[in-house]
Parts: sequence; structure tokens; C-alpha cells
Amino acid sequence: MKKGNAGMNKRTAPLVIILAALIALGFTAYDNVYQKIGQNIDIFGRVYKEIVANYVDEVDPERFMRSGIDGMLGTLDPYTVYLSGREEEDVDMLKYGLYGGVGISIGIRDSIITVLSVTEGYSAQKQGVRTGDHIIAVDGKTVAGTDPDSARSRVRGEAGTTVRITVVREGVKEPIEFTLVREQIRVSNVAYSGFIRDGVGYIKLERFSSRAGEEVRQAVKEIRAKGEVKGIILDLRDNPGGLLESAVEIVSKFAPSGSTIVTTRGRKNSEQQRFTVQEEPAAADIPLAVLVNKNSASASEIVAGAVQDLDRGVIVGERSFGKGLVQTVVALNHVASMKITTARYYTPSGRSIQEIDYLHRNKDGVFAVTPDSLKREFRTARGRIVKELGGISPDSVVPADQRSEYVTELLRKAMFFKFANRYTAEYPVMEGEVTVTPAVMKQFEQFLKEKRFEYVEPSEKKLSDLKEQMKRENYSTASLTALEALITRVHGEKLNAFARSEEEIRIELTEELNARYGGEKARYRLSLQNDAQAQSAAGLLLNKTAYRRLLSVPR
Repeated sequence: MKKGNAGMNKRTAPLVIILAALIALGFTAYDNVYQKIGQNIDIFGRVYKEIVANYVDEVDPERFMRSGIDGMLGTLDPYTVYLSGREEEDVDMLKYGLYGGVGISIGIRDSIITVLSVTEGYSAQKQGVRTGDHIIAVDGKTVAGTDPDSARSRVRGEAGTTVRITVVREGVKEPIEFTLVREQIRVSNVAYSGFIRDGVGYIKLERFSSRAGEEVRQAVKEIRAKGEVKGIILDLRDNPGGLLESAVEIVSKFAPSGSTIVTTRGRKNSEQQRFTVQEEPAAADIPLAVLVNKNSASASEIVAGAVQDLDRGVIVGERSFGKGLVQTVVALNHVASMKITTARYYTPSGRSIQEIDYLHRNKDGVFAVTPDSLKREFRTARGRIVKELGGISPDSVVPADQRSEYVTELLRKAMFFKFANRYTAEYPVMEGEVTVTPAVMKQFEQFLKEKRFEYVEPSEKKLSDLKEQMKRENYSTASLTALEALITRVHGEKLNAFARSEEEIRIELTEELNARYGGEKARYRLSLQNDAQAQSAAGLLLNKTAYRRLLSVPR
């Protein structure tokens, strides 16, 4: 027995020596890192001090320091950023879904600060502020020429305090002043929920703040209480993400208990985590479709990736954004903090969906992206093949609806919004749903003429460019004359643009007008009727054969 121990010690001794050497090297490496940090901070401090103190022109110390910080962080990924002041407030709103305000969303229309929407149940809505009101003053001070963020910060404030806003309203001669009480505004994660058709439930999730999971559970509960549910659509289109923990909670409402949802890996041991379903799902037995598009990112992709890898449902729409990085907010002092990428996340199959390698660029400064041919394959729970990197690829690809250039320009110039201002001024009260009749369409067409709405057709611009090119290259008069004839014909077609886009215009007007009388929920409800991606997802959920086929391994 002793002999055996002695033999063990002889074999172990070299290993102990090697381990001790490695530990020593590790400490030396850390010492070197911290030594370099100290040296570089000293150099950075000296440069900063010399410039601020001795540069030929006076330098703002705070702006100069911010430029230096932004410059350093600019060599990393775009999600590692320095936060201060209002930026920190925005992060807190994302995390907790709360802010002090009066319940309005504001933006710019015709260079004027304008109320874009009014949230039901808060001071602004109760006291009569309307979508489309132009804000000209806050607490007696003009907001003309200010940006929306500046105006927004004046309106927001501590709950329980008051703020006076002065507005100009279409159809009302004199400005109107409201004294509003700021309240704790709770930002909803679920913008809309209900039935899309034939027993198919629909949940539109706009963000992932701390209450997202509970709101989705409540939405599922309300949908189930209304009757038989044949399927649920979870709409994550245009959802930029939010809290990782909230993404975990969302998946937990649909996936079987114990299922792996996501794992994270970083340099520190604390960043190595595995998240699983820890609760009884609210809808584990209901067919599920998740809608994504190119603007579905981060937490949205965690949800979509888990649903796909677990074969819990089908992903419908377009390829997602491709953000597979996790950020942590670190406090620097009482007025500033930093959001820093600390880990990568991996879907249940083990794949990373990160699109861009931010630390590697080619000679032209373009970030590295792995070509499809080099992407590794992974397997879902049932053995379906899925690939790493480049976001989440849908199980059923359905392109987004494409608007005509004419309607796109109408939206860009807020023509539907402005017409709704006039319409609601003429008809302040409306019972039931607004129907866009031929008479309303005629009113809108006249409104566009009155506002002298103009736009340039893409074909018109290309022909104009071609004409200039032909002139430079001395094309014959006959060729130029033929081109002029074509330009004239295109111009004639342009005059018929309203008629060509009549159905699109009717849909946009219907949604905008009904949103004024029924709120944003009315807009969502009506928009789903003409939403090709949502209707396609509903069709898949109702077609059990097609649904099962998408979730099975091809033979």
C-alpha cells in the first residue's frame, strides 16, 4: 500500500511542478496586463491634460473626454458604449419599462414638435390631448427649433409633478393649453393581442423589458379564455430586443419544462450560464408560429432560436438581424455607466447566430462575415439541419409586403397623418369603424393637390440620368428624341399614380383614421387583415399537415 502511494507521488510530482509553473506564468501574465493598463492610463491622462490645458483654442473638457472614450469603444462592437444622462434613463426605461411622463409620444412633422400618439389611461388622454396636436410650448417656453429628445425631456419628469403644454390643433383658431400631471408611465411590451382569424391567436411583442414575460403569459391567458385556440402567432418583427432574462421568460411560456433555452459564454466564469425552462408553460400544447424579419434582433433571436432548435414551433418571415452578443451595464460612478459586451449566447443546438465579426476587418475596413458555404451545421431536437451565424433563417420564408414608391413617399411626407388631423377636426366623434368610401378617397386626393404633394418616380430619375449621359456621349438627335418621348409617357403614367395605388392608399387611410378614434389597438387589428406574413403564419397553423411537415426531418 505504501509502495503504491510512493509510486503515485513520483508520477504526480512533475505534474505539480508544471501546474505551479503555469500558475506562476498566469500571475505574470496578469501582472503584465495590469502593468500595461497602468502605463496606458498614464499616457492617456497626460495627453488629455496637455490638450485641455495648452491647446491653442479652448477645449471643452467633458466633450473632449467623451470623444476619447467613444474613439476607444469605436474599435469594438457597436453595442459597447458609454452612457450618461438621458442615455442612462433610456436604458432604465428598457430594463424596467417605466418613466415619469404624461402618456404621449412625440416627434417631428413639418419641422414642428407633434404628438404622434396618446397612451390610453394617462393624463394627456384623460384631459383631451390628441394625436396630431402641434406642441408650441412647454411650461411657457417655446419648443420651436428644438429636437424631439429635448422636448421629450421637458415633458417628462418626476411622477406627481405638473407640466403645462401649449398646442395648436387643426380646425381650432387659438392655441390650447393643458396642465397635465406626470405619472409613472408603464411601457407595454405587448402592443396588441387577440385573434387574427379562425381561432388563431396573435401576440405582438415590441420589446423585452422586465415585465415582458408576465405580459405574454397574461395575453395567452386572455386568448385561451375567449374560446378554442388552434394556434398562436408571436410577432417579433421589428423588435430590437432587450433583457436576456425576459427572452428566457417568453420561451418558458411555450417550451416544455426543463428545456434548454440559451447558454452564454464569456471570458469570466460568471458569464458561463445555461438557462432552462423553470416553470409550467402557459401554452406548451398549442401550435406556435414566430414572425421575424431583418429588424428582429438580440432577445428576439434568442426566442426564435430556442423555438426553432427545440422544434417547438415554426419560424415565419425573413432572416433575422444576427446579433449573438450579450451586454452588461456597469456603473462607473453616480452619473455615468458603460454597456459592455461580456458574452456570446448560443441556441439550444449550440450555434451562435452572430452575423459580424467586429474585431476583424479586411484591408478596406469592412467587417468580416462568414460565407454560407463555411457555416457549420447543427441539429434541432428532431434532427432538422440549422446553420450557425447570420441570424435565424425562417422555416417558411415569406417576403414582407412591398409598398409602391408613391405610397412610400406619401408616408415619408406624413400625408396620411396630416389628412387624419383634418378629418378628425371635421368629425371629432365617430361611432364604430371608419370606412374609407370613394368620397373619402376623393377628399384625400384633393388634399394632396392642396398640399402640392410631389414626388419623383424611380423610373423618372433613371431616365433623366440616362438623358444626361446620352448628351455627354453625343448621342444622335433621333435617339434623344425617342428618349424624350419615353420620358413624356412616364410622366403621363405618373399622373395616374393615385389610381394605380388606390388599394394601398385605402388600406393606409383605413388604418390611420381608425387609429385616431380607436387608438393603436385598432390600427394593429386592421393592419393584420392585409399582412401577408401574419396571414401566411395563420394559414400554416390551421394546416396541420403543412405545420408538421415543416417540423419534420426531410427524407
